[in-house]
Amino acid sequence: MNNIKRDDNLIFGGCDTVELAKEYKTPLYVISEKIIRDRCTEIKDDFLNKYKNVTAVYASKAFLTLTMCKIIESEGLGLDVVSGGELFTAIKANFPLNKVIFHGNNKTVEELNMAIEYEVGRIVVDNLYELELIRKIAKRLNKKVKILYRITPGVKSDTHEYITTGQKDSKFGIPLNEEIISEAVKKGMKYEEIDLLGFHLHVGSQLFDNSSHLAGVEVALRLIKKANDEYDFVTKELNTGGGFGIYYSGDDVRKPLNYFTDSIMDLINDRCKSQGLKIPKVIIEPGRWIIGEAGITLYTIGSIKQIPNIRTYVAVDGGMTDNPRPALYGAKYNAVIANKVNKKKNKVVTIAGKCCESGDILIKDIALPKVESGDILAVSSTGAYNHSMANNYNKNTRPAVVLVNDGESELIVRRETYKDLLIREKLPSRFQDTEVNERRSV
Repeated sequence: MNNIKRDDNLIFGGCDTVELAKEYKTPLYVISEKIIRDRCTEIKDDFLNKYKNVTAVYASKAFLTLTMCKIIESEGLGLDVVSGGELFTAIKANFPLNKVIFHGNNKTVEELNMAIEYEVGRIVVDNLYELELIRKIAKRLNKKVKILYRITPGVKSDTHEYITTGQKDSKFGIPLNEEIISEAVKKGMKYEEIDLLGFHLHVGSQLFDNSSHLAGVEVALRLIKKANDEYDFVTKELNTGGGFGIYYSGDDVRKPLNYFTDSIMDLINDRCKSQGLKIPKVIIEPGRWIIGEAGITLYTIGSIKQIPNIRTYVAVDGGMTDNPRPALYGAKYNAVIANKVNKKKNKVVTIAGKCCESGDILIKDIALPKVESGDILAVSSTGAYNHSMANNYNKNTRPAVVLVNDGESELIVRRETYKDLLIREKLPSRFQDTEVNERRSV
């Protein structure tokens, strides 16, 4: 989590995290621009500049703001979006829309209209119902839409069941049933409004072994061969997804990108050459791998509750509203006391959130120095799926986001206010009175 000052304070992105907590309040998401750019440099060095005809896009569902769009654009990567809201963010950031790939298993007509009207680079089609919607909209708008088919490779991954995506009964993708995939390819080739470029697969997230990726690519290569031989369809693009794991806690070790990409590229190149197939453009979609370790969350410690001979609960001013992953996935995290980083860790405690839920536990049984109310807790590797999954449960407000780089900090998302919580609400006229309106204006 970066270096330490002599006065025991944690430094992140060149900034004193205790001072950040004072200036911006807590809970606070802190994002390191340098770590993001370092990951992008690794992608360029070990993939984009190493292989011909390849592309990398950032999976923005992990973390998306206007600022993140600008950083990703400046690094030359594309953007993967999964909703109209994410696409709208890209549009407002003036991100090059020809470098946007639009995913999702149930895109609405409104979302598809937006994507086609703004001419996003690719739409990854999840099912044949969606294909017909795209065709209808494209015909009305007089557009030709470039698509990939997301396939279900039938590959199991060693990860949490909620983030495995390639198994046979996945909600994502077109099953590789002979009748269904045959219909999909034939329609993709036949429809004038559609430019079918190839296929997409994703086997799961937070993976440390490349075997699932390779198994998924094997399945895709068999489909590419079949499409070539039986339908005379030449696959121009193969999107192999992302899912590369990062450090959260314990024995987690973030693998270098080339551990995954070299083996994937070797398999694709060797198989295509041996079978006389044209080598497709290969696309990867890292998200968590780019942003995950680039973020930390700062909390202020409040109550400390000791249950003799059982457990000590240390409560913070955030919880499952700013990081629902522990409650949702049983996700594990590491943390330090930001103002006591050099102190000996001599007490095992459990970090509890402030929500009215027994399951609001951020970290169970972590060794920390002596904890006192007012200390600042820094939880590592919160860049991915924290801000993007934050919610207002218990009418809690969502944290601010600060970008740090070389000792400088800038607010990129302001803290939510209580007024923000009610901004969408409307009172029926029969409930409106002067006293209520006066209180609402406070």
